[in-house]
Amino acid sequence: MINRILIRSKVIQIAYSYFLTKDKTVMDAEKELFFSFEKSYELYHLLLTLMVELTDTQAARVEAARMKFLATPEEKNPNMRFVHNRFIEQLRNCNDYKDYHEKKPITWTNDPEFLRDFSERIVKSDLYKEYMEAPEDSYENDCEFWKKVVKTMFCTDEELLELLEQKSLYWNDDLEIITTFVLKTIKQFSEANGESQALLPMFKDDDDAEFAKELFRNTLLHGDEYRNYIENFIRNWEIERVAFMDIVIMMVAMSEFYKFPSIPTRVTLNEYIELAKSYSTAKSGQFVNGVLNAIADNLKKEGVLTKE
Repeated sequence: MINRILIRSKVIQIAYSYFLTKDKTVMDAEKELFFSFEKSYELYHLLLTLMVELTDTQAARVEAARMKFLATPEEKNPNMRFVHNRFIEQLRNCNDYKDYHEKKPITWTNDPEFLRDFSERIVKSDLYKEYMEAPEDSYENDCEFWKKVVKTMFCTDEELLELLEQKSLYWNDDLEIITTFVLKTIKQFSEANGESQALLPMFKDDDDAEFAKELFRNTLLHGDEYRNYIENFIRNWEIERVAFMDIVIMMVAMSEFYKFPSIPTRVTLNEYIELAKSYSTAKSGQFVNGVLNAIADNLKKEGVLTKE
């Protein structure tokens, strides 16, 4: 699940903290990096759990309305399509989901007001109306409904964003990318797989975990060297006026240049330029683009970079 984009992002964040505070050993900083990966994976499961518990919240509401003394005909015979969503039933019963919850029993039940409010926002949405009134009742439609909810409501719901920020500092910038993993999971679901349907693992293979460790460790061990090299290319700028985040982003990019010769230079450049746009100032993308390209050209002349 944790791909190279998220790895680079986390390496930059933890390296920034390491160089700024200088209060950790390399080993302690590395432990924090991998803890941040575990928190990202926890958020993935927390969002999967949110879909299940939103369904349960609506089921309780429907049942309460049905049991009212003066229940309306509609309340006595409600449309149960949302409550009986087949994708949700498969998710809650799949082995990977249950195994994770046995190890780490995460839940939203301590936030009942949020569950009620969010489920109500879903029920009042056009997405819900279209889903409940669709002539075809199918597993595919059940999956498609939740894909639309995740895509349009999870990243934009202010209450959800605020709650996640309160729950963990590590989730401040994670929601958007983690929702893409949730969407990927829904797309991979097949009714035929039943309880054996696989969820995404934390790392797809050992190579990505090793990439994270080597990129991070190399950045920390050679940070001063990379920073001095970078400063040669920003002499026309007052170094104290250059955003420190920009410096760290370029230090990590240099680490990737040196440590991973198999990654094309253009891929590395594009990734860190995009990260600069996300994590630093409005002009950082353009600034980092110019400096990193100059550094890459110079490293090629020095024979350090032989890749394109």
